[in-house]
Amino acid sequence: MNVLKHARASQVQVTLSDDGARLHVEITDDGVGFVPADAAGSGLTGLTDRIEAVGGSLAIRSRPGAGTGLGGELPVRRRRLTSV
Repeated sequence: MNVLKHARASQVQVTLSDDGARLHVEITDDGVGFVPADAAGSGLTGLTDRIEAVGGSLAIRSRPGAGTGLGGELPVRRRRLTSV
């Protein structure tokens, strides 16, 4: 997990919620932080691309010494399960 590899955080919080139309994800840590504009070409760019490809969005909040927060939304596609 990137938070272990890069953030050197002592705590990470993951929150998931579903409002029926979208899945909301919030991930925050108390790690070293970074300058988001300097993260081009990183795994976060690929993550953003994949989320946007399915109609979602990702916001990255971070600054050096202040930890990082990722807030994302993905569309919920309901499927009816049938028994065999």
